[in-house]
Amino acid sequence: MTEEPVWTDSEIRRADSIMGSGRRENKDSVARSPTGSLSHHPPSPPLTHSPKEVWKKGGRMFSVLLAINLVLLACTLVSSGAFNEVAVHDYDVFFMLTIMMLICIAWILFYLLVTAKRQDAILCKDSHAGPVWLRGGLLLFAILSLVMDVFKTGYYSSFYNCLSAIKIIYPIVQAVYVVIQTYFLWVSAKDCIHVHLDATRCGLMLTLTTNLAVWMSAVTDESVHKSHTKFQNTTDETHKWIMKGNLPNSKAPELRLGGCNCNSQICQIFQNGSFWLYPFNIEYSLFASAMLYVMWKNVGRLIDHHTHHIHHLKFRLFRRTFFVGTVLGLFILVSGLAVLIVYEVQVNNKSQPDKNQALIMYYSFNIVCLILMSFVSIGGSIIYRFDKRDMDLHKNPTRTLDVALLMGAALGQYAISYYSIVAVVASTPRDAISALNLTYSLLMIAQHTFQNIFIIEGLHRQPPEEDHKIDPHRKDLYGLTFVNINAVSLRVPDGGSALPSPMPDSLGTVAIQPSEIVQSIMVPKKVKWRRKFLKEISLFLLLCNVILWIMPAFGARPQFDNDRELKFYGYPMWAAIVDICLPFGIFYRMHAVASLLEVYIMS
Repeated sequence: MTEEPVWTDSEIRRADSIMGSGRRENKDSVARSPTGSLSHHPPSPPLTHSPKEVWKKGGRMFSVLLAINLVLLACTLVSSGAFNEVAVHDYDVFFMLTIMMLICIAWILFYLLVTAKRQDAILCKDSHAGPVWLRGGLLLFAILSLVMDVFKTGYYSSFYNCLSAIKIIYPIVQAVYVVIQTYFLWVSAKDCIHVHLDATRCGLMLTLTTNLAVWMSAVTDESVHKSHTKFQNTTDETHKWIMKGNLPNSKAPELRLGGCNCNSQICQIFQNGSFWLYPFNIEYSLFASAMLYVMWKNVGRLIDHHTHHIHHLKFRLFRRTFFVGTVLGLFILVSGLAVLIVYEVQVNNKSQPDKNQALIMYYSFNIVCLILMSFVSIGGSIIYRFDKRDMDLHKNPTRTLDVALLMGAALGQYAISYYSIVAVVASTPRDAISALNLTYSLLMIAQHTFQNIFIIEGLHRQPPEEDHKIDPHRKDLYGLTFVNINAVSLRVPDGGSALPSPMPDSLGTVAIQPSEIVQSIMVPKKVKWRRKFLKEISLFLLLCNVILWIMPAFGARPQFDNDRELKFYGYPMWAAIVDICLPFGIFYRMHAVASLLEVYIMS
């Protein structure tokens, strides 16, 4: 494999601009010459791409094709293992995932011990990649994923003589994989590697594909568990599905023989605890996939530090804010937790009135929350119309991925909402729950749209310190809040200044009139007020998205508790729609939290 340096996109654009400027100068000289029409200038030689630049795209294409094939294979096995009628068992899926994780562990160790240690391996780092809050969230989800692996190991070990050995090996290998990958992403997320280019691209894509395969497996396991608990109201069906294929001709009565049932208290704790921790493992896999994609985009990249602006993190939570957005967001967060607890208690009762009351309470809370979020997002977008900060148009793979994930993940909730709208409008009779469901679906579409507009516009704004270049003689005035008018005296530069015209006093010094000082101080405060409102809006939306992630991630399934869509589409079709689209909707909320945190800091 070739290890020679390659041209970056910025270098190619710079060469194009130089050649374009040369052609423009030639045209201007011809126009200025009196015999310009008769003179002849030889054309500039065409720009030819380096063979290394061409292979850069070829190397990327090979790694992408490798990832696509692995994802399709994993999707096929995971989906086949979820059905009892298909002769593909979950231990087949675990075997494939274990092999993939072991290969990824070997490559990560090779990268850390060999590739990254080579001379001139890392010529520059991408300051936008792997921000602290993203790596902190990854670390938190990694710790909870390790707890889940401990629970799964304890659960499978409770009846190890009835299971294939791979089911006990899998959570242990996954725990090792999570530890090594988290360390790798923590220390290497900003790397722009310049050696072992093709091997690094393929290794990153393999690791990314492994995380997606683990995500699909976790989503499938959780969906099967939720389906069994919703319609069977017992964990015995989930245990039977887990035991599928481990005993020859296994039937329900035979599962109760030989100590292969999960009746002990510790076994029940391990089983239920592992499923409660699945949402954190799902988010960990998606966070890691996003960071790996940015690393893959940065392989072989050369960053021009003259155009690559480094935004230093200045995370000052609750500083110089009005606390309105924070207090209101915390109130909605606490109220949502209370609604979720009451909803889970009442909806699992066999009494239909209690179930209807729980649905009305759930829909009402979400409608109020979505209305507030929609209006706040619209207000933030209006404030951006008056914001004088320039747009940040520099190349930023992290921001490009954030925008793509926001738009793509929102499609999952869009799909569920539109299917619900069609089912409610086309079916009869129409009761209060149907009206609330229709309103909830419409507001969900509107809220996603307005919030995406606000977040995307905020991500493309320059940070405050890169605003208009302020005259250094006026810069110190911008931070003043209280001014002793009698004690303030300012010198004016010789060549003139943007400051108001000075008036000499009796001592020969130049002083500014009090009204002019107040004017100089009040002008920038208009900007500060706008940014304070943007911070409040970002914090409010962040807290609201947290509770809207918690509710579906930890068991709230009004799509199944409200039987209107079930009767209209039938269980197989509606279950497939929800199980495919809802994980994207859940991921949207957590990704929106990370993006809103960045918007808050950039404000």
